[in-house]
Amino acid sequence: MIAIGLLGFLIVTVGVVARRAAGLTLQQDVAAIERTRTQLLGEVVTLEADIRSASSRNTLAPLVQTRLGMRVPSDTQVIDLPVTEAPRVAP
Repeated sequence: MIAIGLLGFLIVTVGVVARRAAGLTLQQDVAAIERTRTQLLGEVVTLEADIRSASSRNTLAPLVQTRLGMRVPSDTQVIDLPVTEAPRVAP
């Protein structure tokens, strides 16, 4: 009986140690994923700032003028069209 009890205790102890080791490994994996996620969020913020900077009028105007040969029209060349409302449809 004592041998069976000791064998049962040994099996339970090995199971607990194995479970703790697996939990520690998972915890390290989750921490690594969180670090990667934080880095990627930082990159997203940086890239969004770069996009805003590159698409600003101050950056695009010289590029459009040199590469495409376009220019800003004078006030006499601009025609403002009246805005007409769409007819309302009864529900």
